[in-house]
Amino acid sequence: MQTLAVDIAATFVDDAAALVTGFGRTLLRFAMAPINRIANACDVAGVLAERRAAFRMWRASRDRARSQGRRFSVLGRFSPFRHLSHLT
Repeated sequence: MQTLAVDIAATFVDDAAALVTGFGRTLLRFAMAPINRIANACDVAGVLAERRAAFRMWRASRDRARSQGRRFSVLGRFSPFRHLSHLT
């Protein structure tokens, strides 16, 4: 009986965390919309479109690697230089 109570509590906590994360993303997207519009208007060389395409390719390769069972290191995920790969 105690296991069921723990499972329900854990499910509630997970759902609450997902709800807060979703609201946070929505608020961030709403707050960043004017900045994104200005950035897209100023993007003469198409750099943002290239970065979006590179990100989509990276996400597809990550999903493919995940389905094959490879894992990514935590250090690589939190590395301060992870967003500078387009400079090399």
